[in-house]
Amino acid sequence: MDPADWQLLQAVALGSLVAWASGLRLYLVAFVLGLAARLGYLELPAGLAILSHGYVIAASGFLLAVEFLADKVPGIDSAWDAVHTFIRIPAGALLAAGAAGDDLTAITVAAGLLGGTITAGTHFAKAGGRAAINTSPEPFSNWVASFTEDALVLGGIWVALNHPVVFIASLAVFMAFAIWFAIAFARFVRRRLARANPPPQPAPGS
Repeated sequence: MDPADWQLLQAVALGSLVAWASGLRLYLVAFVLGLAARLGYLELPAGLAILSHGYVIAASGFLLAVEFLADKVPGIDSAWDAVHTFIRIPAGALLAAGAAGDDLTAITVAAGLLGGTITAGTHFAKAGGRAAINTSPEPFSNWVASFTEDALVLGGIWVALNHPVVFIASLAVFMAFAIWFAIAFARFVRRRLARANPPPQPAPGS
């Protein structure tokens, strides 16, 4: 493959990675990429170089530790997801734009728009899944889901950096599943609400 094409493919994979991972583990992907760049294992594009700053690494590391604990507790995880609806999506859009460049251009704007859409899809699939899991009283399913998300993000980082084509193809499959899941979960919620609030029955003889 031509080196220029390979670099473009890596840039697309990195932008897709930060957008996708932000919907699951925003602080994990920021911390891992920033620390890897800080230690010299990874060269980030100029638009994401700020992740390697010591203050950013410290802040993302602290928030990662808080999220790691909050995400394991039923109920608290859903509250955490609800609050982060207003954090993950714009952050994913900004990180995706940063992966495309450090100047405001048509490419970075397009990357931000697409990145925010990917982050939103991932976030709402995660939040919906957690809401469904929380209907079970035991905490073990939450722990399994949380550790699975951690492993997915860490594995996704490795695949995106080393096998960008595989990551992009896998992301397309994941987003198709996320769309299907969002539709199925919305129908599930409507059915539950309909059962909880049945329409009033007409009075006898009316």
